[in-house]
Amino acid sequence: MDNVQARQIIEDYITAYNRFDVEGMTRHLHPNIEFRNFVAGEVTHAIMGIEGFKLQAREATHYFTQREQRITGITFCGSEATVTIDYSGTLATGLPSGLAAGEQLELQGRSLFLFEGDQIVRIEDHSQ
Repeated sequence: MDNVQARQIIEDYITAYNRFDVEGMTRHLHPNIEFRNFVAGEVTHAIMGIEGFKLQAREATHYFTQREQRITGITFCGSEATVTIDYSGTLATGLPSGLAAGEQLELQGRSLFLFEGDQIVRIEDHSQ
């Protein structure tokens, strides 16, 4: 797969994420997808397999009334893409960090997408 196709798959994934469309998000994921979320270098969440990913993605739709990932850059190295992202979301519920429902969450981070053929086999989200 070339970088143009990989970019389109990433853009499709993020568009589906922004629309709370779990089926769209998982359309290009490998059945054995690995997902990890990192905050300040520490793993805060890890999922193995498409069913676990779908379950978490559905649960996450209840945390926000609005959310948006905006791609600010993509670099490719072999079968891996590093995507820099600006993230914003309006909380539907309070968080343990002290943020309350209705508050705006804004982050900058990066996501790594590893491809095998035309499927994403690993996603890592990194933020501070």
